[in-house]
Amino acid sequence: MKVFYAVLANSLVASVTNTFVWFAVTFWIFLQTKSVLATSVMAGIYFGTVALSGFFLGSLVDRYRKKTAMLISSIGSLTLYTIAFLLYLLAPAGAFTKDSSVLLWVFVLLTLFGAIIGNIRSIALSTAVTFLIPEENRDKANGLVGSTTGTAFLISSIMSGMAVGFLGMFWTLVVAVGLMLLAILHLWTIPMKENEIVHTVHEEPQTVDVKGTIKVIKLIPGLFGLIFFNCFNNFLGGVFMSLMDAYGLSLVSVQVWGVLWGVLSLGFIIGGLVVAKRGLGKSPLKVLFQCNMLMWFICIFFTIHANIILLAVGMFVYLCLIPVVEAAEQTIIQKAIPPERQGRVFGFAQSIEQAASPITAFMIGPVAQYIFIPFMTTGAGVELIGDWFGTGMARGLALLFSVTGIIGFIVTILAMQTRSYKNLLALK
Repeated sequence: MKVFYAVLANSLVASVTNTFVWFAVTFWIFLQTKSVLATSVMAGIYFGTVALSGFFLGSLVDRYRKKTAMLISSIGSLTLYTIAFLLYLLAPAGAFTKDSSVLLWVFVLLTLFGAIIGNIRSIALSTAVTFLIPEENRDKANGLVGSTTGTAFLISSIMSGMAVGFLGMFWTLVVAVGLMLLAILHLWTIPMKENEIVHTVHEEPQTVDVKGTIKVIKLIPGLFGLIFFNCFNNFLGGVFMSLMDAYGLSLVSVQVWGVLWGVLSLGFIIGGLVVAKRGLGKSPLKVLFQCNMLMWFICIFFTIHANIILLAVGMFVYLCLIPVVEAAEQTIIQKAIPPERQGRVFGFAQSIEQAASPITAFMIGPVAQYIFIPFMTTGAGVELIGDWFGTGMARGLALLFSVTGIIGFIVTILAMQTRSYKNLLALK
C-alpha cells in the first residue's frame, strides 16, 4: 500500500498542476476577451481532443509499464507549458485581448494540450489499481483516487483564481512549470514494481487496437450500454462545463469564484472518502444510476434564482456524487475486463464518453448567445417568466441549465428500464 499511496501523492501534484492551468487559462481568457463564445470553443477543443486521444492514450498505457506512461505524461505537459510560457513572454502587447487573435488560440492549444496529456496518468492510475490492490479492496482504492481528484480540484481552484486575480498569467505559468518538474523528479524515485507488460497472443502492442477492445467489451453484456449512457450524460454535462464559469463570474469576482470552487471541491474529497470507507455495496451499478438521478434533479433547481448560495449548495452535493459515480464505473470495468486490456478499455470508454462533450461545447455557446440569452433579455421569456425567474444574460444561462437537468433526469429513468441495464445488473 505504501507504493500506492506514493503514486497517489505524485498524481495529486500532477493533477493539481494540470487542473490549475486549465482553470486559470479559462478564467483568464474570459476576463481578457469577455466572450462566452471563446470559453465554449475552448471547452470544445479540450473535450474533442480528449475524445480523439483516448484510444491512443489507452494503447500507450498498455504498451508501457505504468510508471513509464506516467513519466511520458508529465514530461509532455512540462514541455508544452514551457513553450506556452515562452509564447506569452514574446507575444506583442494586446495579442490576447481579442477572441479572433491567432496567438491567443495558439496559446490556448499549448496549455490545453499540456493538460490533456495528463489523461495518460488517469488511465495508468486506474489500471495500476488492478495490480497494486486486491480485488476486494479496489472499490475503496477507487474512492481514494476520487478523493485525490477532489483535493487537486480544491487546491487548483483556489490557486487559479488567486493567481489570475493577483499575479497574472506570467506567474501562473511559472508555478505550473515548477510543479510539474517536481512531480517528474518525485515519480522517478518511486519503486513501482510491475512484474511484466502483459500482451494477448499474436497482439501487436504498438497498434491502437480498437477492434480487439470492442470485441472484449462485447463479451460483457450491458457494458456498451453503460459506456453510451455515460456518453449521453457527458453530452448534457458539456453545457455546464462550457458555461458555468461565465454564469458564476456574472455573480461574483474571479477571486471569489476561484475560492468558492476550492471550497466546493471538498465535495469531491468527501464523496471519495465515503467510498474509500464504506465501499459501493453489492451493486455498484445501482449506486451509479441512483447518483445520476440525484445529480440531474439538482441541476433543475440550483440556478432557479440568481443566488450564489443556492448555486454553491447545489454544486457541492453534485460534486460529492461525482467520485461515487466514477468509482462505480471503474470498479465494474476492473472486475469485468482482463488486466492486459484495461488501459485500452479505459481509454476507449474515455473517448466514447467524452465524444459528445465537444459537440455540446461548440453548439451550446451559440445556442446560449443567440437563443437563451436574448430570450431572457429582450425576448418572450421576459414576459413569460421574468417576473419570478429574473432577466438578463445570467438568467438565460440559468434557464438553459434547468432545461438540461430535466432532460438528464428523464433519460436516466428510461435507461434503468433497458435490457443493457438489466444484463449488467446480473453480472457477478
